[in-house]
Amino acid sequence: MDNMLEKQVFSKLLSKAFDVPVMVTYWDGKSENYGDGLPKIHIKLNEKPNMKSLAKMPTLTLAEAYMNRGIEIEGSIQELIASAYRQSGSFLTDQSGFKGTLTKMLHGHDKNESKEDIHSHYDIGNDFYKEWLGPSMTYSAAYWPKDGMTLEEAQMAKVHHILDKLHSEPGKKLLDIGSGWGTLIITAAQEYGLETYGITLSEEQYAFTNQRIQELGLQDKVHVMLRDYRDVDMTFDYITSVGMFEHVGKENLGEYFKDVANYLVPNGRALIHGITGQHYGAGVDPFIQKYIFPGGYIPNIAENVTHIMEAGMQLDDIEPLRRHYQKTLETWTENYHAVYDKTVAERGEAFARAWDLYLQGSAASFESGNIDVIQFLMTKGAAGQGLPMSRAYMTAREN
Repeated sequence: MDNMLEKQVFSKLLSKAFDVPVMVTYWDGKSENYGDGLPKIHIKLNEKPNMKSLAKMPTLTLAEAYMNRGIEIEGSIQELIASAYRQSGSFLTDQSGFKGTLTKMLHGHDKNESKEDIHSHYDIGNDFYKEWLGPSMTYSAAYWPKDGMTLEEAQMAKVHHILDKLHSEPGKKLLDIGSGWGTLIITAAQEYGLETYGITLSEEQYAFTNQRIQELGLQDKVHVMLRDYRDVDMTFDYITSVGMFEHVGKENLGEYFKDVANYLVPNGRALIHGITGQHYGAGVDPFIQKYIFPGGYIPNIAENVTHIMEAGMQLDDIEPLRRHYQKTLETWTENYHAVYDKTVAERGEAFARAWDLYLQGSAASFESGNIDVIQFLMTKGAAGQGLPMSRAYMTAREN
């Protein structure tokens, strides 16, 4: 394909890619405006994209070009990507080009693969995450029920919202599958009187949580284990799992929910919080697969509900929290930009640009409704067993 034809093809694709006006400066130095009104965003194509790669995996091809400054964006990346998600028929969100790679991406994970996937994402260093996650080291959607909350307040509100929904009784046992840096299991022990257990595959998270447990003198109440979620040999009154099922792989989702059921005592309750979609789609993105979350898969809500029923559990409550994750990601992005130059110096520009693109792109995905985050409250038994007749108890703390 010659240079002129490539430009014509790309111009046609871009003319229908966004629902906000943009200006595009091409590799030959010439600029075109697309959409009505003054451009809100300026895209500079410093080099020609590979058209074959673009047709096969557009998001990965463009993301790698951005990482290496083949593409530069003046204006909000979040606004640009949200615009593409809103635009019907945009080549950036057309899943048809991904079909050739989906089979590989949707594979199930054995235990070694799961450990390697977790290691590649979470063990890049606690210091990196601490820079923008804040003191709670909570890497999932915060909960913002009131105006003016800080990120730390909203993250603790999320932990309380989860634990309050369980309507737990002091002295009983709780398991947190994918316990992160330990905030939930420590809070559950300190404020709810529970004996808590956390499991993680991340050595960095395991060491960090153990240090916190020692510093707080909670060795008798809080326990953390470095193991696969499939290797638990106890039962619990309550189970929580936050931001975990996105990591298990499509083929393992059914087993994951069956494990949750198996680890619960009769009439035990679980609160599962994770990213899901309220539409049918691929559930994967090649850029995020390669550079951010290897092995990840985002199930739609119907998949999760089917697995919950097949595991013999019943739903007590489903709560979508899409806007809460959008706000969380926007706050993380603001924090990340404050340490962006430091990240470049320590890890290189391509790494820093990839994470900036990931954070803003994810915020855009939630903003547009392309993905959601949902809390599933369920009972291993009849729905609502042991819970109040009104849902008011769930938000009593907020009110």
